[in-house]
This record gives sequence, C-alpha cells and structure tokens, in this order.
Amino acid sequence: MTGRTPLTADQLDRLRLIRTTHVGPVAYRQLLLRFGTASAALEALPGLATKGGSRRFQLADARTIERETAHVAALGARYCFLSEPDYPPLLAQADAAPPVLVVRGDLDLASRRCVAIVGARNASAAACRFARELAHDLAGMGMSIVSGLARGIDTAAHVGAGARATVAVIGCGIDVVFPPENAELQERIASEGLLLTELSPGAEPLARHFPARNRIIAWMTLGTVVVEAAPRSGSLLTARLAGEEGRDVMAVPGFPADPRAQGCNGLIRDGATLVQNAQEVIEALGAGEISTVRAPESRYAGAPPADLAETERTRVVGLMSMSPVAVDELIRQSGLPPALVQTALLELEIAGRLQRHAGGRVSLA
Repeated sequence: MTGRTPLTADQLDRLRLIRTTHVGPVAYRQLLLRFGTASAALEALPGLATKGGSRRFQLADARTIERETAHVAALGARYCFLSEPDYPPLLAQADAAPPVLVVRGDLDLASRRCVAIVGARNASAAACRFARELAHDLAGMGMSIVSGLARGIDTAAHVGAGARATVAVIGCGIDVVFPPENAELQERIASEGLLLTELSPGAEPLARHFPARNRIIAWMTLGTVVVEAAPRSGSLLTARLAGEEGRDVMAVPGFPADPRAQGCNGLIRDGATLVQNAQEVIEALGAGEISTVRAPESRYAGAPPADLAETERTRVVGLMSMSPVAVDELIRQSGLPPALVQTALLELEIAGRLQRHAGGRVSLA
C-alpha cells in the first residue's frame, strides 16, 4: 500500500499505464505479462494501437499523473496496487481485478470475511429495516459489510453495520460525494471504515462507471445478498458477477405482486440461496475462508504473448461483431493458438476497437 510515501518510478508507470485510454484491467495484465515492466509496456503501446487499426493514440500525460498523485495525497487518500500484500485478497483473484485502487480508511476490513448486501434504491421501508438489521447482525459476527453507498438498501446496509465494519465501493472519484444526501455517511466511512474506488479523483458518478463498481463489490466478497430488486436492477448484475466468480449468491424473498421483489424471487427460482436472517447467511457461506475461494479457471488468461501475421489478425476480426462472444469460442473457431488470439484482441483493445464484457466475452466496439 502506498500512503504518504511518494510513489516509486515503477508505480508511477503502472498508474500512467492504467490511466491510458483503452487500457483496461485485462489489457494491463497482459501488457505486463508480455513486456515485463510498465515502462516497457508504455513504450510499446503506440505500436500495438497501430497494429490494431488506430490512427490516433495518446498515452496518459505524465504531468497529469503527477497532479493526480499530489491531489490524492492532499485528500488523505492513498493508492493500493494489485501487486501489494494488502490489496483485497478476494478481489485479487479475479482475472479483471482493478490494477490500482484509491482508498481512504482501514484496508484490513477488506481482508476479513466480507459479504455484500445490495438492493433497490427505491426500496420499501420494510426492506431497508431488514437490510439494517441483517448488516448489524452480520457485523456482530465479525464480518465486513460491503455495499455501494447508493440510496435505499446500500445505505441501510452501511448504517446497520456501523462505519467501523463497513466497506463502501463508489462509482466516482474518492473526492466526489454521491448521492449528496450521503455526504456525512461517506465521510464517516472514510474516517472509520473503508472507502474505495478504482476511478481517478474528480471522476463523476456516470452510469457507465457503476457496472465496474458492481464488479468490485461482487469480487471482493465471499457472497452477495440481494434485498429487494426489480427485474433489471443493477443488483442482479452484482449477483450474476458473484456467481460467475464462484461466490455465493443469496436473496431475500418478497411478495410476488411487488415489482421490487421480482428480481430476488427470480434469483431464488434460478438457484440462489433463500435467506431470511444473518444465521442463514452464515450457513450459506459455510466455513470457507478467503484463501480457499478461487475463481473458475480460465483457459486463456495465462496465454503467453506472441506476434501474429496480418492474415491471422484479419481472421480473428472476421469472427467478431457487435454481439459479445466468448474468447474461448474465438480460439475454437479461428483454429489459432490461444496466444495469437489474445495478441489480436489486445491490439484491438488498445486501438479502441474492442469492448470486454463479463464472463470472458468480447465484442467489436
């Protein structure tokens, strides 16, 4: 973890790499695998973008990175890099774990047994009361409660757990308050609990930021409890992401005629564990410790880097469209070695022509 100590040259390069447009967590990891250091990866990026079809590419400005680090320090926040020992251990196991987090508070909370409690923003009073009580009871059993600081269920979970036992993952910069009515709660969590984000300071709470926030919530916890959710709620995305990473998915049943309960009831119908109190959550999680939880093995994540011919690159692109397809399926259809397909996808991503989706899927951007 990096506190008030200035970042090393390598850490500055790593930060500049992940802040460069089109370099996401998967590309970041593959770039380091291929080039060994962030500095070497930065030098190679323009060439990779050109091969991927980009005519205009620009690295993150070094002076902008210096200003960011100074601002983070002035806020009393700090960086936590994926390679560091106090990076949240469950989150580190995900293939697309954020390479760097900006944090305020006690990172030890993320190393305890963590459970997510999420749900509707427009939740009923009864559901909010249940979420508060559930979070309070689980915190009393030694668990850290993780949520997204949104209105409704998220807020109830944070309040119920108490600031010293809660982790708030936000979809904006560490210096941005959202929603405005949670300003006091957000500051209390930052002072007594843990507040974290993968975004740069000043980043606004845009809609496109929240799926990434939901991934962090799902991946840094042993399981996710959904309390009230409409059929298209973002909470269902969090639950799906948790399930895809091999984490427990739990839901609180609701009245069938209430639209806010349809998402939870659907999760239960599809196999989520029905829970009605803290003891049932503990039983659903079982005795599994953080060290025993492992994400499903990916057959391509560790593919070694390789150079490829233009004909091979064209073959991969020809198999893609705007509809997401699994990388494993691209490997099968192309008949190319996994390393060559991964190189083609990396070049396309750096060029801004590829979008990554949950579940190891990709599409043309």
